[in-house]
Amino acid sequence: MNKAQLVEAIADKMGGRQQAADAVDAVLDAIVRAVVAGDRISVTGFGSFEKVDRPARYARNPQTGERVRVKKTSVPRFRAGQGFKDLVSGSKKLPRSGEVSVKKAPKGSLTGAASATVKKAAAKKATAKKAAAKKAPAKKITAKKTTAAAKKVTAKKTTAKKTTAAAKKATAKKATAKKAAAKKAPAKKVTAKKAPAKKSTGRKTTAKKATAR
Repeated sequence: MNKAQLVEAIADKMGGRQQAADAVDAVLDAIVRAVVAGDRISVTGFGSFEKVDRPARYARNPQTGERVRVKKTSVPRFRAGQGFKDLVSGSKKLPRSGEVSVKKAPKGSLTGAASATVKKAAAKKATAKKAAAKKAPAKKITAKKTTAAAKKVTAKKTTAKKTTAAAKKATAKKATAKKAAAKKAPAKKVTAKKAPAKKSTGRKTTAKKATAR
């Protein structure tokens, strides 16, 4: 059965051939667009359509037998539902032509309730995105604060190193000054020892005066 025959098969139920053709085109277009976007379409009792990614691999050319490198690609895949499998295998009887072989949608799923749930889900996603956008600048601010604090800590460390270096230099200068003072001290003692020599000259003069008398 091709597309034209499919349209003819549902024309009576859709109220005309043109309406059936438009319905088939709309359904196929919706399936293709959803699968290309990466969405999975699941129809209860019929099956599911989805996009599958195939990694890069090696294959053989059936004509030459040569090994060929196949690039990474994506392919559509259809998985039949359990109801469809049971009808094909014969474990379940196929309904009459006037009846629908696929399960009907549950009540309320095609009304405004379903659209309301979809809107709620979209609203939740939007709020989540806004919250993530608001949190992002906060992370940047905290990162800036931490870097500023790290710079202050490093500055304190450098100043502490400078003060310790200055203290070491001061202690070194004091030590050299003490050494210099210790070297100069013996020179003063030598000059102090020369003083008694002057006293001896005084005694000589007194002795000379005594003889003169």
